[in-house]
Amino acid sequence: MTTLVSKRSFSTTRSVIALIFREMSTTYGRSPGGYIWAILEPVLAISLMTVVFSYALRSPALGVSFPLFYATGYFPFIMYNDMTMKVGQAIKFNKNLLAYPNVTYVDAIAGRAVLSSLTNALVFGIFILGLIVIGGLHLNVNFVRLTNAFGMSIALGIGIGVINCYVMSRFPIWTSIWSIINRPMFIISGIFFLIDEVGEPYRTILLYNPMAHVIMQMRSAFYPTYDANYASPVYVYSIAFVLLFFGFLLLNRYHRYILDEGA
Repeated sequence: MTTLVSKRSFSTTRSVIALIFREMSTTYGRSPGGYIWAILEPVLAISLMTVVFSYALRSPALGVSFPLFYATGYFPFIMYNDMTMKVGQAIKFNKNLLAYPNVTYVDAIAGRAVLSSLTNALVFGIFILGLIVIGGLHLNVNFVRLTNAFGMSIALGIGIGVINCYVMSRFPIWTSIWSIINRPMFIISGIFFLIDEVGEPYRTILLYNPMAHVIMQMRSAFYPTYDANYASPVYVYSIAFVLLFFGFLLLNRYHRYILDEGA
């Protein structure tokens, strides 16, 4: 029994690694330009936001650095958003490979989730390092809160992504519908403002959005004076795990039907 488990574990790991390399090749291309664009895109977006809002405001809602304030809101949201789409299209993207018995839909989801997490964390790290080296910022980062914020964003992205994986596979139009539904999240998640400063009853309504908690937690890692009193990791993880449970329940029941349907 132990030998069978060990062989299955090795097979799964090998499949996930192979899927990660395949994803890297198809998403970013074989040239360095693809990876460079993955870094430049968020940098340009934050630079644009900095220029626009620096003319309208004397200082950001926290600290004195506009790029840091927007980065601590923008990157967690981008990680979550990228995860929901990448995981959501895992079966569709790897349908041909899933015909092989050694490759499962769980491998496909794991491969995309791991690559999305590592890529976004790397880009965020490079951007923050740039702010320190080029911008001359002196940061006192709370790495426990930082890790928790990344964990919350990844968990929520995977939870919603697994539900999307089922729905997108059964109803392809959901990809476009989800993209439209998810757009207001960029505005109401607190990227441009502090949820804490919003008056009632609107603050309570905004706090139903789990991404608002992720961004508050992320900012508390970079701003020692910001306590993020309204951030609730338990709330975010609870939503993520409930969605994950029901998502895998649906995929476990219908993944064969989904694969046969597209054959």
